[in-house]
Amino acid sequence: MLKWLLGGREIQEPVEKSLVLCIGDEQPQNPYTELQVLKGHSDIVRFVAWIDDFRFVSAGDDGVVFVWNVQNGERLHELRGHSRPITAIAVFPLMYSSQPESHLLLTASSDKNIIMWDLDSGSQIHLLMEIPSSVKCLMIIERLDIWLSGGNEVCIWNKDAELLHKTVCFKDADVSSMIELPKNGIAAAVRKELVIFKLVAPSQESETWEIIEMRRLSNHEDDIRALIKVNDRTFASGSHVGELIIWDALEWTVQATESQFWNTAPQRDKQAEIKISKSPNQHEICINHLISDKENIFAAIGTGIYVYNLQTRTVIAYQQMAHDSRVLHIAKLANNQLVSCSEDGSVRLWELQELPPAEPVTSGLFSMLGIGRTNKQQSQMAKHKLECSVLKTLELIGDLIGHSGAVRMFLYFEDHGMVTCSTDHLIILWKDGERESRLRSKKLLQILEQDEQYEP
Repeated sequence: MLKWLLGGREIQEPVEKSLVLCIGDEQPQNPYTELQVLKGHSDIVRFVAWIDDFRFVSAGDDGVVFVWNVQNGERLHELRGHSRPITAIAVFPLMYSSQPESHLLLTASSDKNIIMWDLDSGSQIHLLMEIPSSVKCLMIIERLDIWLSGGNEVCIWNKDAELLHKTVCFKDADVSSMIELPKNGIAAAVRKELVIFKLVAPSQESETWEIIEMRRLSNHEDDIRALIKVNDRTFASGSHVGELIIWDALEWTVQATESQFWNTAPQRDKQAEIKISKSPNQHEICINHLISDKENIFAAIGTGIYVYNLQTRTVIAYQQMAHDSRVLHIAKLANNQLVSCSEDGSVRLWELQELPPAEPVTSGLFSMLGIGRTNKQQSQMAKHKLECSVLKTLELIGDLIGHSGAVRMFLYFEDHGMVTCSTDHLIILWKDGERESRLRSKKLLQILEQDEQYEP
């Protein structure tokens, strides 16, 4: 595997002796041996979103949206309409478009505007101006034929961009994320709280939509950074101080609260807080991203990756130092593979493997956890519980180095590789070298056959 380097890797804090797992240049399980750099953005690229099997969009702090062909990296459209950084994007399903096979896009910006775009023509369809606050999240509810925006209030819109209803404003706070719950429910993260809303559709009693606040869940001790739907009965949230809470999606009650597995340094006094702030790479426990396959929750926590099993309520695999800096985004692929990206500028491929029964787990493997240093007995109990629960390992199988800044997120295309975006203003297409070579040979053969057909 060739290591591609466009610039020096940007590491937020120097590390005297890195504990991060390394892999050499020989990476036989890593298919991404070719890359293509896509330029166009003039500032941080924060978002990439899937359109279909052949296209994606990118957006960021320059306020511009680009539509790309993932097969060849061709720039299809340049969408200009925002004057400030883009804060949220969402791609509509096909049913929203009046034109068959046409895709629509929503973009929100800190300029307090929301724009609806036609992705096939690159034109604006609707411009919503002077929104009361900067919209931080957008959510499309296809079955109800509506979409929601979240800022200092939650608004309901129809496909014609008409405002149907909105909540009262949240004082000194914004909705950072939203997910759909059963029975027309919505969970919205507002600082440390989860606010549960119920959407009431027009009926004989009322001709308008309504948003009714049902409950406020204040179980988190710090700001909520990640919120996901696990299945029809469960959702999960993660906070800045490492609290993972599993919720009942119907009753809105706590099923489980976890933090002891990755909470490496409980903050109880100012001296400890100062020490932690000087060494964030080793001690940070912020839950930056969560995903789920309905059986497990995969969590990006600080510099590590943890796999939490919902049935056993235990961590079944982890890498505490998966990257040199914070892990920002993770995804689970087929064949028990995971992908992670980080502030250190790297993208890493992992394989979830069964732990061989002949190889007992030694205490040395977990000694760096340092759980509950202010309570020795609690530390030993949590350590023992983790040792007994780990049934799998996360093996590093690939390291993609190409960005010179933090990699914000990525997209995976089964047939066309991977797309990454970064603070270095670049987008990189990572390609399977063997597959691309076969495609080029096949294309060359077709050209030669066509030439032979036209020879006199």
